[in-house]
Amino acid sequence: MAKQYVVTRTISIAAPPERIQPLISDFRKWVAWSPWEDLDPDLQRSYSGAEQGEGAKYAWDGNKKAGRGNMTIVGDSPGTVEVDLEFEKPFSSRSVIDFTLRPEGDTTTVQWQMTGDYSLLTRIFTVIKSMDSMIGPDFEKGLSQLKTQAEATT
Repeated sequence: MAKQYVVTRTISIAAPPERIQPLISDFRKWVAWSPWEDLDPDLQRSYSGAEQGEGAKYAWDGNKKAGRGNMTIVGDSPGTVEVDLEFEKPFSSRSVIDFTLRPEGDTTTVQWQMTGDYSLLTRIFTVIKSMDSMIGPDFEKGLSQLKTQAEATT
């Protein structure tokens, strides 16, 4: 079995990167498009560090579905946002998330990729279901909601 997993999804959005990137680099704006926001209506959120971009931090604590963890934007440059993701519950894990925005005419191709090392627990889970099949549909939902937000923004 591979030591790392990679989950990648892309979508084409009819908006320039300058309209899309602020929706990604500001964790407060994730509430409008993140696929996990509806997992727990009582989710506890906290924001710290920079307001947006590099150094921005977001922590959450929720029910069994939402879990507990934190994210930090560790890179934010035109066309790229890199996030360090750490889960504490339902199990401990650390991943790197990369958003890449590539302009193509009147649209922007947005790629959402997550890379991480398999832990013993994730190896056990992936015997039943691959990381791609567990997380990929969430990425697809999130990208679709990001598209709706970006295309509605004027």
